[in-house]
Amino acid sequence: MTISARNVCWAVDGRMIIDGVTIDVAPGTTLGLLGPNGSGKSSLLRLIGRLRRVASGVVLLGQVDVATLSRNAIARRVALVEQQAMTEAQITISDVVRLGRTPHRGPLSPWNPGDTAAVEDALLQVGLADKRDRLWHTLSGGERQRTQIARALAQTPRELLLDEPTNHLDIHHQLEILALVSRLPATSIIALHDLNLAAMFCDAIAVLQQGRVVCAGTPEEVLTVAMIRDVFGVKAHVECSPHHGKRHIHFLID
Repeated sequence: MTISARNVCWAVDGRMIIDGVTIDVAPGTTLGLLGPNGSGKSSLLRLIGRLRRVASGVVLLGQVDVATLSRNAIARRVALVEQQAMTEAQITISDVVRLGRTPHRGPLSPWNPGDTAAVEDALLQVGLADKRDRLWHTLSGGERQRTQIARALAQTPRELLLDEPTNHLDIHHQLEILALVSRLPATSIIALHDLNLAAMFCDAIAVLQQGRVVCAGTPEEVLTVAMIRDVFGVKAHVECSPHHGKRHIHFLID
């Protein structure tokens, strides 16, 4: 496995946020993290990326415990896209994406053609190459999100962690970004709220509730009427879409 968590726990002020989570993500696949607000999705991503330290258990990249790696070593292979990024600096889209190359360069290393190629490719992949000189504070929420994804891609990561990457995006860009992520050779974990998007683009799904994994497997195994009722408190009808062959969920109103 490329990413594994083994009985991971993490608490704040005595309250368990992540409670004995075990997951495995196969190389080159996309795992969707689903669950209600406050279920621990964002916290788990930060523990995997070692932005927070586990209280117990272990997170592995391959066979290596992330606790033994430096932050720079992790950043050379793992990229995290968080829900929101704010800055008051007068920086352009290109400036932000160039930051993705930082882990690969020493303090005195000159900018090289490989860095330029990584940035250009990232801008092209998210459709921002023609807007590279736009200032951050002039961007829409969706453009900022796509810029942050481009920064992550410029890291050329082997593992990609995304926390609600479709927030602030219109439907076109939601589909475009998730299709892009699903095509990448990187191993990806995506925290999502939209169950239908998870069904379309994720190879596997893990559902969190109160910090615990309550079910995990393929979208067909996980996205059931019973799970949606028990975890989300919503009635639903689940069928195979005649258009793309994936699970499709219709939410029902009493």
